[in-house]
Amino acid sequence: MALTGVQIYKFLPKTNCKDCGFPTCLSFAMKLATKSVELSLCPHISEESKAQLATASRPPIKLVTIGANDRKLDIGNETVMFRHEKTFFHQTGLFIRIKDTETVDKAAKLAGEISNYSVERVGKIFKLDGIAIENASSNADTFVKIVDAVTAKSNLPLILMSTSTAAIDKALAKTAGAKPLIYAANKDNLKDISELAKKYLCPIAIYEPGGLDALAEFSQKLMDAGIEDIVLDPGARDFGASLTALTQIRRTAIKASYQPLGFPIIAFPGDDILLAAQQIAKYASIVVLDRFDPAEIYSLITLRLNIYTDPQKPIQMAPGIYQVGQPDRGSPLGVTTNFSLTYFSVAGEFEAAGYPSWLLVCDTEGLSVLTAWAAGKFDAVKIGRAVKASGIGDKIGHRKLIIPGGVAIIKGELEDELPGWTIMVGPRDAADIGGYLKRNWK
Repeated sequence: MALTGVQIYKFLPKTNCKDCGFPTCLSFAMKLATKSVELSLCPHISEESKAQLATASRPPIKLVTIGANDRKLDIGNETVMFRHEKTFFHQTGLFIRIKDTETVDKAAKLAGEISNYSVERVGKIFKLDGIAIENASSNADTFVKIVDAVTAKSNLPLILMSTSTAAIDKALAKTAGAKPLIYAANKDNLKDISELAKKYLCPIAIYEPGGLDALAEFSQKLMDAGIEDIVLDPGARDFGASLTALTQIRRTAIKASYQPLGFPIIAFPGDDILLAAQQIAKYASIVVLDRFDPAEIYSLITLRLNIYTDPQKPIQMAPGIYQVGQPDRGSPLGVTTNFSLTYFSVAGEFEAAGYPSWLLVCDTEGLSVLTAWAAGKFDAVKIGRAVKASGIGDKIGHRKLIIPGGVAIIKGELEDELPGWTIMVGPRDAADIGGYLKRNWK
């Protein structure tokens, strides 16, 4: 049975040293009780206490790291079934599979494209998370050649896919320092593959399509052998089976605190983009795609961003003045909130309209226009103060401010706050900004 925060506190040093990042040992104990932090954050706890608290301090889904460079991937460490309960912490890793039946040149070229892929969304740059290399040829030397070709073009985390101990051993001899995920141990090779995981200190995936009881049995064997960095593959490859298996694993780990299933999950949707989307939502920590299609990847990255954004902390822009293009003293001045999606939608439409502009971003704690207005965070008083504090009056040669059409009701009050300014009511939708400026900005 899980310990309470007070019970855990009895095992801690009780020095309130703050080295764990919390103000007191009791507050740290409370976090341990909810399984939202790791016991390793406390540098002063005794080995005896560590052993006694191991079960209580372990999160329901264990944290596993793949890769060892600056693009390593952390997966797991989740504590809830649904993001609105708290948040999801480590987003699903997106990997592309390369088979060693490809030519060396083609594999190297694809690895370079995967490694260099990036997209911008709400002001952030997103990339793919790794490459899975499959020993489809069943030849160890061929496998190693493709591994060499891929690693020469990419420093992304790797998944080495083979049931052959010899092939995995040869590949790990060259890549173990990069801490790849070994895929996969099964009922036929569990002992040999697990020995490689211990030898090279790499995480290991278990493949068991025979049911969750068998999957849990294998993971327990690995834990008994001292291996803790485990990833689970229940073998589900279609919509119904995947949803059922992944949900059952997650629920059993979190609701029942069942450690043999308390590990990240890897899923293989093939080239089915809809199945990949389902698995990102429910509850894969790694999704391995068979096709590198930039348009499909972008849609999955957008979905993942929406799911893994903390619902209690919207993505925000820093308040202040932003330049769209190269504005001058005669350029339009608009105002919006600091919700990132709102900002980039508005800024994008100003840019697309061909109007270099000034954009004043008000601090609305990450809320969109109407939500912020309803909450009293985007009203005439706050906008007026933001205009005065920004110093924008020194950068422009006019006194015209365009407000979103959705808050047209504040026009009169804002004119009172900003004497001498002309308050222009813009369109309700960002998509109409271009037409609005053509009609109204002279």
